[in-house]
This record gives sequence, C-alpha cells and structure tokens, in this order.
Amino acid sequence: MSKTDPYAALRIKEFNIFLLLRFALVFGWSMQFVVIEWQVYALTKDPLSLGIIGLCEFIPAFLFAPFAGHIVDKKEKRNLFALCIALFSLISFGLFWLTSNRIESTWETYTILLGIYALVFFGGVLRSFFGPTIFSLIGLLVPKKIYPNAATWSSSTWKGASVFGALFGGFLIAWIGVHYTLGIIFLLVMLALFLVFFIAKKPIFNKVVGESVKKSLKAGLNFVFKDKVILGALTLDMIAVLFGGAVAIFAVFATDVLNAGPKGFGLLNAALSSGSIITMLATTYIPITKNTGKKLLISVFGFGVFMIIFGASKLLWLSVIALFFSGVFDGISMVVRQTILQLKTPDDMRGRVGAVNSMFVGSSNELGALESGVAARIFGAPLAVVLGGTMTLVIVAIIGVKNKSLRNLDLRKDIEEHEKED
Repeated sequence: MSKTDPYAALRIKEFNIFLLLRFALVFGWSMQFVVIEWQVYALTKDPLSLGIIGLCEFIPAFLFAPFAGHIVDKKEKRNLFALCIALFSLISFGLFWLTSNRIESTWETYTILLGIYALVFFGGVLRSFFGPTIFSLIGLLVPKKIYPNAATWSSSTWKGASVFGALFGGFLIAWIGVHYTLGIIFLLVMLALFLVFFIAKKPIFNKVVGESVKKSLKAGLNFVFKDKVILGALTLDMIAVLFGGAVAIFAVFATDVLNAGPKGFGLLNAALSSGSIITMLATTYIPITKNTGKKLLISVFGFGVFMIIFGASKLLWLSVIALFFSGVFDGISMVVRQTILQLKTPDDMRGRVGAVNSMFVGSSNELGALESGVAARIFGAPLAVVLGGTMTLVIVAIIGVKNKSLRNLDLRKDIEEHEKED
C-alpha cells in the first residue's frame, strides 16, 4: 500500500462501515439540533430559551468528559460505542414522542419544554462518551501508518454530515414538520446501531487493575499537559474557535452589515463549510506528515487573517471569499490536529486524551459563541470579529515562538516507525 494512496483507509472494510455509521449519526445529530432549536423557539418565542439548550448540553458534556475518558480506556470500544448509540436512540425517540399531536394536545407547554431540556441534558452526558469512544475506536480500525489518511476521511465525514444534516433539518421541517423529521432522525440512529455490529470487538490496552478513578484521571491530564505537542495542538484549536470564530453572529452580518438577508445568511454559512470540506478531501492527496507543526501554525494563522478580512468587509462577495478561505485553513488545521493526536497518543491513553480533546473543542464552541455575542454587543459585530481574529494571530505567534516541539514537529519519522511495527 503506497504511502501517498489517498484511499488507503477506505480499503479497510471496518473503517468504511465506521464512516457510514458515523455519517448517519452526525447527520441525525445535526438535524436534531436544528429541529430542537426550531421547536423550542416555537413553544416559547424567547431567544433565551435557545441559550438554555446550549447550556443543557454543554454542562454535562464538559463535567462528565474526564470520567468518560477513564471508562473508555477500561472498556471494550465496539460494545461501548453500541451502548452510546442505543442510548442516543432513546433520546431521539423521546423527542419524537414529545412532539406528537397527542402529547402537544394534552400536556402543558412548560412540561413539554422541561422534557426537551431533560433529553438535551442526557444527550450532553452521552456526548462526553461519544468523543473519546470514537477517537479510541479509529485508532483500532486502521494500521498506524495510515492514521493521517484515516483522520482525513473521518474529519471530512464528520464535517460533511454536520453541514448537510443542518441543511436537511431545515428543509424537512418545512416539508413534513417537526414530528416526522424527528422520526427520520430516529431511523438514522437505528441504522447506525445496526451497522456498528459489523465491526468486530477490539482489544483493551489499559488493563491496570485497582487503579482509582482519581489516579486514572490525573494520569490522563498529566500526559496531555506535559506533552507540548499535544497541548499546543489542542490550545491552537481552542483559541481559534474561541476568539476567531464568528458563526454565532453570521445573522448579524447578513442583516445589519451586508444587507444580504436570509439568502446572504445561507451563503455565509455555505462558504465557510464548503471551504473546510473541500480542503479536507484535498488533504487525502497532499501529505501532511512533512513539517506538520509548521503547517498547523500556518493554517490557524491563515484562518485568523481571513476572519479579520471578513470582519472588515462591507461587500458580500468579499465576505464570502474570506469565509471560504478561512474554511480552507480551518479544514487543514482540523485534519493536522487529529493526525497529531492519533499518532502521539498511546493506545492505553486514547480514551482520556480523547476526553480532554472533547473538553477543549466542546468548551471552545459554546464559549466561543458566547464570546462572539458579548463582544458584538459591546464593540459591534465587525470590530468584534476583527479583534477576535487579531487575538488569534497573536496567540499563534506566541505558541509558535514558545513551543519549539510543536513548531519543529515532523511526523514522517513516526509513520516510518509504525510501518516497521506493522
């Protein structure tokens, strides 16, 4: 198998099954998020209720993540993944049931709302397990020498499913309504549950007996914070999303800055997403193992530059181009980061490192949306994005100068070592 084979990971049957079931899950999860937001706002007509949805998911996802990482490292990954999907199906069915005509006609709105929030909270708990479980499972499905290719296809699948899931969610609400859209989501989850059993059980590498949860969690955190490469990669991702992201306030730009209306709003979202997806697929042909650290730093820096251009733009066409290229650089950084984590994480630590990764990514997404909203309220949306992009550039420069291990990272030696092992 050639080192530059862009379809190396796709030649492995179990990995193809994994991609298919992951697409079904993420597609359904993204649709579900859109449908829940629509339904909750329809019930309350209160924007604050939408913020509560994010809070209900963020709190358990963040708090449970360290414990989830400990459990994932101790358990067999295929069955744990199947359990997570099965429990997720209960959430999907619960939402389908809560939006039925019978419930809506007999229950009070407040009670239905509490039920939705409770299911979202339960989903947050599951999210804390999904991240480290998936991260661990990928490392067991393919040989280590093709981790970069597997990371590319996995990230592309996730991004594509999340984008098209959100898009179809909106269309399906208009075509068949909330209730039946949630029914389709439930069927997608059941399809994923069916497919997961075509993946064989995987070995457990962490077989330490009698290790306390506290000691296990401490070992995982120590590994991440002592490894300058992994810590640097996670920090770059968190900072880019926390300060450089502007997705949460695209509606403000489309309405008040660019005067582009709903169609412009759709164009802004599509430009960012299409840039990410196209680049992720392109990286299957372009090796990222050479000068990996520099490529990561440059990609996050480029993301910040184009977000500044977007924030300063008053023209729709320029804003769309800026977002497309910010998506391009974001796609590169995502694939590079996942490759670094897969190659640099020992098999017996994958669950805990994956949990820390989900904490970094999860917190930066929700807190980034909050930061964007607050900054836009104080400074105005354009200046808020420019300042956020500038902060991203400053932090990338600092990490590039201070973190020599990350700056000089080259993964070709790691790949060569794994080739010898395989």
